[in-house]
This record gives sequence, structure tokens and C-alpha cells, in this order.
Amino acid sequence: MNGLFPTGRALAITALPAEFESLAPPPLLLPGEQLEHYQALRQAIFADLAPRSAIEWLLAIDVAELSWDIQRYRMLRHQLLEAYRHKAVEAALRRIDMVGIDPEFEAEAETYTLQNALSWRMDPVAASEIQARLAAYGFDQHAITTEVYVQAREVLVLFEGLLNAAQTKRMLLLREIRNQRLLSGPLRRPR
Repeated sequence: MNGLFPTGRALAITALPAEFESLAPPPLLLPGEQLEHYQALRQAIFADLAPRSAIEWLLAIDVAELSWDIQRYRMLRHQLLEAYRHKAVEAALRRIDMVGIDPEFEAEAETYTLQNALSWRMDPVAASEIQARLAAYGFDQHAITTEVYVQAREVLVLFEGLLNAAQTKRMLLLREIRNQRLLSGPLRRPR
């Protein structure tokens, strides 16, 4: 996918042939994903690879699927980090607000802490006030980010493995397309 992005006309030229449609069923989309985005990615990959044979089309379909998975993993990882940032702010607020609370008021104080963390996430004004309060107690953005990565480390390792595996498979498929083209090129002599 190097070079200029193809125009709509160029993308239309490399549409999946009808005989291969059954080999590329529609994707199973997660909530928030859009079929148009998947199709645009697939079309761009088909335009860039310009498959010439049935084998190349099958490989290009797989490259498109893996590319979609990679995008999905990146988006999910981003959303995961946002959720863990919320938890890290909760934990920091708990360390500030729950110190010295009488045990009979702990449940009520915990409720207020959870509400403050939710306000931090939803209300920009409350977020800046809470961030200033956290900073006053030594919880700057670096401390919060460190807490995020400590809490999310196992899940981040999982996503890293998924991304690496998908990228490796995609590279192997791209090499296979290149090899197919080299084998069917002008150097090959009929027997």
C-alpha cells in the first residue's frame, strides 16, 4: 500500500470477481464497526495488490481479512487503555479520598469515589478539577499512565501477540503473492 491512494475509478477496476464472492463472505462485525470501512479497506488492498490469478485472489482476500483484524486489534487495544485509565483514576481517587474514612462510611465514600471517576470520564470541567486534585497529591499524568500499564499488562501482552501473529501471517501472504508472480513471470518456460 505504498504510493498514492487509488481513486474511486481505480478501486472499481479491481473489484472482487463474482466467481470469488463465495470465498470472501461478509465479515462478522463487532459493535461500532461499519461494513463500509471493511469494504473500503478490502478494495484498497485489492487495488494495491491487483491479483491476477485465482491463487492471488485467495491470498489477497486473506491479506484483507488479516489487515482488518490488525485494525480491529489496534482499536480494541486503544479502547482497553481508555477503560484502564478510568480504573487508574478510580484507584488514585480511592488512595486520596478513602484515607482515614471511618469504616461505617466506607461504602458511601466508595460510591462518591466511583461517581467522581465517572465524572472525570464524562465531564470535561469535572475532569480538569479532578486532574488538578490528583496532581496536588502527586498523581500526574505519568503516574496515571504507569498505573494503566501496570493494570493492563497481561491484556496488552495478549494484544501484542495477536498483532504480531496477524502481521507475520500478512507478510507471509504478501511474499507468497510475490513468489506466485515470479513463478508465472517471463522467466518461467513451458515444459
